[in-house]
Amino acid sequence: MPRLLVLGAALLFSTGGLAIKSCDLSSWQVASFRCGVAALTLWLLLPAARRRWRGGEALVGCAYAATLVCYAVATKLTTAANAIFLQSAAPLYVLVLAWWLLGERSNRRDLGFATLMVAGLVLVLSGQDAAGATAPDPTRGNLFGALTGVFWALTVVGLRRLSNEERSGGAESDGSGSSAAALVAGNVVGFVACLPLALSGDAPLWSPAGGPGGAVNAVDWAWIVYLGVVQIGLAYLLLTAGLRRVPAFEASLLLLAEPVFNPLWTWLLHGEVPSSPALLGGFLILSATTTKTWVDFRSGRGKPAEAP
Repeated sequence: MPRLLVLGAALLFSTGGLAIKSCDLSSWQVASFRCGVAALTLWLLLPAARRRWRGGEALVGCAYAATLVCYAVATKLTTAANAIFLQSAAPLYVLVLAWWLLGERSNRRDLGFATLMVAGLVLVLSGQDAAGATAPDPTRGNLFGALTGVFWALTVVGLRRLSNEERSGGAESDGSGSSAAALVAGNVVGFVACLPLALSGDAPLWSPAGGPGGAVNAVDWAWIVYLGVVQIGLAYLLLTAGLRRVPAFEASLLLLAEPVFNPLWTWLLHGEVPSSPALLGGFLILSATTTKTWVDFRSGRGKPAEAP
């Protein structure tokens, strides 16, 4: 049952690309309103998230906010596959950031995995995706996708540091309190930061019929509620419950279902087909991540899984 909870969380996370592309709101509106709904949902569902933010939690929250915003923009501009594959390259940046911020040294095996991830990144970024209805500006979208990976790496390293500090503080804690507070902080920051851009358009944010002029209807707002309540809020609730009894190694592998299924949902509903170089690059990135997770587990270097 705990493994099914983690897998269920990964599958809910994987629907983000589909939901973002199905909503006719602008990328800034999706980013802002999704974060606002998610912040309230996480605050209600996770008691540990209701604590007052400390300085470290606010900083990690800012990195997480940048992750959420860049991912929403990337998904609107490029293919869902490119957006999620570029985010999945975060372990490449974690290798550098963990050494810089946490003093964790890398070895030659890590450099080999990093080389595979770099090759995957180059393939994803070099693929000549033609602009289309669901991916109107692949080049800019890929740039935001790459930034998503960088900011997600900063978030993961920051969450790890918060957890380490909380565990070493003397109190009996698994470090989840700081992490939950940082996640809520990130969604609040994302909501507030994008709100001016979300409200800057001339089209009304509500129209019963919707229409080509940019006015949106109940279906669009239903997607926003889904993204905040289900795709983020419920997914984190399932993940938090599952991680209490699932080993970090198994959880990390189960969470890889997100980048695998994310492009699949978009292809099924929107017919969006990523380029061959992007698919090959994504395969290299996910293969390197999976192999590194396995090697770290076998050598005792594995770290607790972090929620995506």
